[in-house]
Amino acid sequence: MMNTNKQTTLIIVAMVLGILVGYAFNLLVSPAAAKEVAGYFAMVTDIFLRLIKMIIAPLIFATLVAGMAGMGDARTVGRIGGKAVGWFLMASLASLAIGLVFANLLQPGANMGVPLPDAGASAGLKTSALNLKDFITHVFPRNFVEAMANNEILQILVFSVFFGLALGQLRDTKAGMLAQSIEEVVPVMLKVTDYVMRFAPIGVFAAVANVVATQGLGVLLVYGKFMGSFYVTLAVLWAVLIGAGFLVLRKDVFRLVKAVRQPILLGFSTASSESAYPRVMEQLQRFGVKERVVGFILPLGYSFNLDGSMIYTTFAALFISQAFNLPLTIEQQIIMLLVLMVSSKGIAGVPRSSLVVVAAVLPMFNLPEAGILLILGIDHFLDMGRTATNVLGNAIATAVVAKWENALGTGDETDEEAVPEPAPATAAVAAPAPAAAG
Repeated sequence: MMNTNKQTTLIIVAMVLGILVGYAFNLLVSPAAAKEVAGYFAMVTDIFLRLIKMIIAPLIFATLVAGMAGMGDARTVGRIGGKAVGWFLMASLASLAIGLVFANLLQPGANMGVPLPDAGASAGLKTSALNLKDFITHVFPRNFVEAMANNEILQILVFSVFFGLALGQLRDTKAGMLAQSIEEVVPVMLKVTDYVMRFAPIGVFAAVANVVATQGLGVLLVYGKFMGSFYVTLAVLWAVLIGAGFLVLRKDVFRLVKAVRQPILLGFSTASSESAYPRVMEQLQRFGVKERVVGFILPLGYSFNLDGSMIYTTFAALFISQAFNLPLTIEQQIIMLLVLMVSSKGIAGVPRSSLVVVAAVLPMFNLPEAGILLILGIDHFLDMGRTATNVLGNAIATAVVAKWENALGTGDETDEEAVPEPAPATAAVAAPAPAAAG
């Protein structure tokens, strides 16, 4: 397996080279030529992300079914799921509240000095996709093969829970061979993940070069105040998340942050949570989280625990309010926070999900949807930060729930120069859930 420190270094080097090469094309060739070259960079990134998506569905299915089969009964699943959802809700509320407070303190939209779009213009986002009724219906798969083909994480999760629980009840019958076979798929998928991740620096280089070649670095200066304010707010959220993790994990939370720094960096540089998913799963298991907990909580978190995306929704909405000089009262802002708390739970699988949520909420408070056009140009740079935050938030949430469930071991040695190959999944899954857990 490629050394984690070495790959982290390669990803950082790839980011720097991507900025330099992209900026050179942006500066030295015509906009049309830069756009054409960027198209090839985008193709390379798309290939890398397709390879990642190729892994995710079978990895989630195998780990989740193996974990469910080892949990024993539905009450254990319900208890663990209940603890996870409780943590997710508290983290969501904290994220939204921090976004609201710091948008008011830093006033990123005041005195922008940028021409405002026509208030009647449309952002072109499909806000109809954000419909709680349709979302709840969509969670339940009508066809498992279709869910796998479309990488519908929640649908795969629902089927896998049912399938895994049924398999667990039948382990002492001939179905035990099937359970063992699925458990043995996990280390194979982790090895496939290792092969795919060797291409990560190339994907990162192409992703960064693509954005810089088409947009240049000048846009960062124009929106410097907004972006700086948002990243300061993210830093506060990171401190809160790590602090909350410290209350449960104690000093181990810092070991966890160190363990997941590479997937965080990967998510940041590609602005794709999916690209980080396999590595987060791997690192959490090395950290000591039992496979059955990782396989259940992490897919759930990727759908319901998007801390970075949620802090962005309140921050962006208030930025637009300030830019158009349409101030909201404290009462309106609190109502907006509650609306976003509910509506943001339906964003899983929606393209440009954070922007869609903001665009859907703006008209409720007489704010122009056209305000989205103000931030579309820099959304990728903002997405990098919120994706990294989503990865950190889910890693901490999974480790915390594992601690509560007595399913957190000491993990591998923190010296990653000699990290051993992952242990076979069978041993991890076969261990029964502790009788005193929860």
